[in-house]
Amino acid sequence: MSGTLFPLQDDDPLYFEARAKKRGCQAIAGIDEAGRGPLAGPVVAAAVILPEEFDLPGLTDSKKLTERQRERLYPLIREQAVAVGIGLSSPSAIDRHNILQATLMSMQQAVARLPVPADYLLIDGISAIRSDIPQQTIKKGDSRSLSIAAASVVAKVVRDRIMVSFDRHFPEFGFARHKGYGSREHLETIARLGPTPQHRLSFRGVKEHIETS
Repeated sequence: MSGTLFPLQDDDPLYFEARAKKRGCQAIAGIDEAGRGPLAGPVVAAAVILPEEFDLPGLTDSKKLTERQRERLYPLIREQAVAVGIGLSSPSAIDRHNILQATLMSMQQAVARLPVPADYLLIDGISAIRSDIPQQTIKKGDSRSLSIAAASVVAKVVRDRIMVSFDRHFPEFGFARHKGYGSREHLETIARLGPTPQHRLSFRGVKEHIETS
């Protein structure tokens, strides 16, 4: 989608950005995560500040896009964005803090790592992060805000690439195929071989097999 930050209606995918602009904000970051549900790998968050005008055809919630579409959009977002920040929480951090807290921590990291500081945050979901920056949480934000949609694509692509890299170290687990989600193949492999260091030991489907690993 080609965009400019001056929409007129609340169903416009740049409505929330425009409203923040009217309040005087200049660097509005959309924030989303990928990987809350899998049994293995990190949870990855991204923060993206889009420019006043951009050309990102087909941009929407990453879950509605194919892998090929996400891979096409990813470099375009990186090239056109004012700033992109990435944060992640490891499987051990997820086990230590729980998945919600680990997700919020990864979002905080993503905001902190923006090379251009944000002055307003649009966060997918209902949970705010610890930050002095004004923020708004948006249910289904990845479908309602293009800044959040851009963050969802970046987070998903980065996480998928991490999982593909794990596949080279643990080829018998098929991480490149299922990306750590609880597919039948994945569950059967955990039961047979036990979890790897990249598994979330507190998650059902993994914790039952810790003693046999």
